[in-house]
Amino acid sequence: MAYSIYLKKGEEKRIVAGHSWVYANEVSKIEGKDKNGALASVFSYDGRFIGKGYINHASKILVRIFIRDNDSDDEEFYEKSIISANEYRKQLGYDNCYRAVFAEADNLPALIVDKYGDYLAVQFLSLGTDMRKEIICKALVKVFNPKGIYERSDVSVRKKEGLPEVKGNLYGEVPDRCEITENGLKMSVDIKNGQKTGYFLDQKENRFSVRRYSKGDVLDCFCNSGGFSLNAAVTADKVIACDISELALANVRENAELNKFKNIETLCGDVFEILRSFRREKRQFDTVILDPPAFCKSANEVKDAYRGYKDVNINAMKIVKSGGFLITCSCSHYMTTTLFEKMLMEAAKESGRTVRYVEMKTQAPDHPSLLSAEETQYLKFFVLHIK
Repeated sequence: MAYSIYLKKGEEKRIVAGHSWVYANEVSKIEGKDKNGALASVFSYDGRFIGKGYINHASKILVRIFIRDNDSDDEEFYEKSIISANEYRKQLGYDNCYRAVFAEADNLPALIVDKYGDYLAVQFLSLGTDMRKEIICKALVKVFNPKGIYERSDVSVRKKEGLPEVKGNLYGEVPDRCEITENGLKMSVDIKNGQKTGYFLDQKENRFSVRRYSKGDVLDCFCNSGGFSLNAAVTADKVIACDISELALANVRENAELNKFKNIETLCGDVFEILRSFRREKRQFDTVILDPPAFCKSANEVKDAYRGYKDVNINAMKIVKSGGFLITCSCSHYMTTTLFEKMLMEAAKESGRTVRYVEMKTQAPDHPSLLSAEETQYLKFFVLHIK
């Protein structure tokens, strides 16, 4: 007998509004018996049907709802859902490289699908989706007809689901390097070993926008594979791409060569120390770009992350020439926009610079966010003018 989940009184409001997560501590009772990862029906306290989703007793998120009618979770359902998600991207003009499925935002919780030319990179982040890799991959093949599908489920969030980190080939063959075109530039992507699914697609439009602010000398910090560096190099005289990973910097040099850029050089080291070194040397730049990894991945890390963001932004502000720009980002959901703005105001005050707010952007439109699920809104991209 399939599971029936009954919520505590009043707990259904957030879920009825469109949020998909049912937390274990919101449940009043569970009826029925089935295997872990099975499809479970969720009801309000008074018995009203809310939806169906995969259950996982090992997770704080007991159920992730994605069906709100009588549909079943068969291959046809996944095919229709993936087509719907992809049609939205095509409507926006995405073609060569983009996020084709963004989990909860596309009503496919815990499923990520990124398209890199003829190849797909996928993540299965819950027990339920992990158990259905085969039918999901069949649906992906029907929709995209890719040359290969590679799994990049080597992420720590799977541990919360009682799952190991895994990666490997799921369909066809995937090369060690895949060439994509973004903003008119060629990029070599390492789907198998690059960060996340190989590349950070969520900054595509933001990377293009830095061309407006990149003149003279540009310092790109936490540059990863050089997405910001290459776009800055289109309009800047010189770009220094800085990262702690020599592997990432090798990818920057490869991408610079692909596009025949001669004005990009790489610098390997800890960004915090490099910024302090430039301060000591009184070296300044026309534009500084900060795109660090998430400094906090849970709510209890926010205080330490705040100090880290503040430190790196103060030092960056101090090395921007008068009249130059600081472009600063955060990809942590827990560092909210309000908190990030507060940090920037404090950093500006302590830096002794006059700082003007120019513009703020968020994640690319192929990473849409649900108004009912604040977790889907995570990226902050600020442009600041330094006097």
